[in-house]
Order: sequence, then C-alpha cells, then structure tokens
Amino acid sequence: MSDFVWGVSTSSFQIEGGARVDGRGESIWDRFCRQPGKVKNGDTGDLACDHYHRFREDIALMRDMGVGAYRFSISWPRVQPGGRGLCNEPGLAFYDRLIDGLLSAGIEPWICLYHWDLPQALHELGGWQARDIVGWFADYAALVGKRYGDRVKRYATFNEPCVFTLFGYGLGWHAPGIADADALHKAIHHVNLSHGTAVGVLRDLVKGASLGAIHNRQPCYPATPNPADEAAALKFANYWNDAFPFPQHFASYPPLLAKLMEPFQQPGDMAAIAKPVDWFGLNHYSPHYIKADSNLLGATFGAPPVDIPRTAIGWPIVPNAFRDTIIDVGKRFRLPIYVLENGTAADDRFDRSGTVHDSERIAYLQAYIKAMQEAITAGADVRGYFVWSLLDNFEWTAGYSQRFGLVHVDYVTQRRTLKASAHWYSDLVAAHRSQDARGGVESAALA
Repeated sequence: MSDFVWGVSTSSFQIEGGARVDGRGESIWDRFCRQPGKVKNGDTGDLACDHYHRFREDIALMRDMGVGAYRFSISWPRVQPGGRGLCNEPGLAFYDRLIDGLLSAGIEPWICLYHWDLPQALHELGGWQARDIVGWFADYAALVGKRYGDRVKRYATFNEPCVFTLFGYGLGWHAPGIADADALHKAIHHVNLSHGTAVGVLRDLVKGASLGAIHNRQPCYPATPNPADEAAALKFANYWNDAFPFPQHFASYPPLLAKLMEPFQQPGDMAAIAKPVDWFGLNHYSPHYIKADSNLLGATFGAPPVDIPRTAIGWPIVPNAFRDTIIDVGKRFRLPIYVLENGTAADDRFDRSGTVHDSERIAYLQAYIKAMQEAITAGADVRGYFVWSLLDNFEWTAGYSQRFGLVHVDYVTQRRTLKASAHWYSDLVAAHRSQDARGGVESAALA
C-alpha cells in the first residue's frame, strides 16, 4: 500500500504559547493552570514551545525528518476568542501561514478541531454541559472549514473525548476541574452531538473532505482477580473505550452507560451523532490496570503487574495489547485506521557530545510498529502511523516534567535538537517512501 502515511502529531495548547498575543482568548486550561496545585511545578502553557512564533523552524524539522503528514489542532480561543460570534483574524492568519508552510514543504496538514482547550467564555455559559454548545461547535467547524478547506482535506472533530470528559467533568483531574456524574454524562452526550453535527458541516463545506474522530482505546484489565476490580475494569472500559465510538458508529451507548445517558437525550439525537465518517483515528500507549475506588465511577487506575516493563513515567509496555487493539478496532468498526498518537516519555538527557541518545524511545517505537505490522498481517486496514510527539511539550497536569518528543526542546532558550529517535524515525520513513507499506513496515520495525 504505497500511500501509507508516516507522520507526527501535536496539539495547540501544548506547543503554541502566545497565550496573550494577537487577540487570543483565554481557554479553560489557561484558567486551570493558575489554580494552585493543579499542574506540576505551577507550569502553564503561556510560552510552551513558542510554536506560534517558531512554526517555520518546526516545519523545517519535519521536512528534514521526511514525514509525510502533520496532525495539529486549531486553538478555538485563538480563532474565536469568545467561542462564538466575532472571529480573530490574526489567529486565523497564523494557521494560514502554518498550512501554507506545510504544503510548501510537501507535508500534508491534518486538522483536529478540538484538543481540550475550550474557550473560557463558553465554559462560563455552561461549556460541554450546555446543549447550546452543539451549535457553537458547528459554527466553529464551519469557520475552520470555510477558511482552510481549499487546502486541507483531512479533519478530525475531537481528540480523545474520553479523556477530557472523564478527567475534566467526572474525576476533576483536568480542566475545568469538575467531579459530578450529571456534568460528565451531559458532556459526553453534547460532545457526541457536536461530533455528528460538525461532520455534517464539514462534509457540506469541504470538497473532498476526509473525516474522522480520534479515540483513545486501551484494554482495561482488572488490577487484581478481586470481583470488585473486575467490575470496576468493565465499567471503566465502557467510559474509556466505548462512550464515543459506540454512539458515533452504532447510534447507541454501550450497555453500562445506556440508562445513565437517557435523561440527556432528545428524539433524533442518536441519528444525528452517527454520521458516516471515512476513517477511525486511534491513539494507544498502553493497557490500563483498573481497581475499585470510592469515586463516582467506582474505578481508578491501579498498578500493572510487577513483571511488566514500564516506561520512564510508569506506563506499562505491552506491544501485543496494541496489536490486539488494532485488530479489534478493524473488526468492530470496519473502517480504515490511522494511528494518530503512539509514543512514550523517556528520561531524555544530553550526553557530553550534545546528543540525546533516547534508546528507550527507539526500542518502544520499534516494538509498537512491529505490533502494528502484525495487526496489518492479520487483516487490519491500517493506513497511517503518527508519533506523539514532534516536540517535547506541556503535558497537561505533568507540566514540562515529561518529555514525549522526537525533538528536544530547551524551554529556557527554545532551542530544538533532534534526538536519536528522530533520526531513527527519519530513516524508517525514508526506507518506506517508495515501498509497499504492508511489506515495508515490518522490515523497518525489525531494523
């Protein structure tokens, strides 16, 4: 399959900075970062990687690496500071420059409409708990589609809706910091409605649009054989893995959520949600080991078995879970699959020669790309793979303490340095640029 896409991914709040320039509005993460104790070391996204001013340098890095595509997100408060009504021309023009620069470098732009940075002004009007947000999001999708649809054909509506709803409205760990069952279920339903509405809007506005959503799917195993942990794992999986793909593809909520979601539904909602899409966006890092808890879900994260290797931040390394997840997605949803986030944080340090030899990341990527090839051999229709992330960046409540990038960022000087993994990935991409992906992925993964 010669059109296999090798890419890298980022998100607006995590890299752009420029929080108070050129008319950008405040987001819920700007506000959340300023609440004491919410983010490690009191870090904020005010500067981040200063991609807003350094995007040309970052495009050059991608060009030098030879990647074919770049998945980024639009900052809603940058292009529409209040989340509705008046647009912000300087913010819109920034993405014009970014898109044009990518195309000039031979890199296909992939736009994600929403990667967690809701305008604070909309949150104060109810945010994802308010049904009105479906119309606000549709207007935002129309703004983006009209502005960039002549050059950009690939659009995702949402990135990891399970995470920002569950952590932001159910458990209170992320912005906006709410822990309430009704808030969580309203947010889930209104995000799903917004997805379906935006798909319709983009389909109408963008000729040749290729549309999907990006879902985090990870096996949820009980942390112990205890029946309480087994029940907790099943419930957690309904929220984490199925609360969005099920209604979006099958027009129904998963069994354990169906009754809980009924109070927030209106006639016709499920049909409005389940608009046909062109591909399934998959994010995967590791399986979860779930234990019973007293929170509103009755479930939380437990420890993986002691014999399973872990990343520098403690995430289990289980490539076979990635393989099995891809196979399951292919059989269950019967769509082409693009892996739009996969990668790992590592303890990245310069050696005396000024090089970052991130061998742990290379080993992880090798193992997971090999697992992806095994899924392809088993029949999964995988058409692309994107590493998270291009750059070290702001990692939400972990602040700048975790480095996921192929490119090292010195947050004081903003100097970028290609890590050994960037060179490895560049070699992999080059090796398969003119090869059939089904045969080529395997040989590179084993190199």
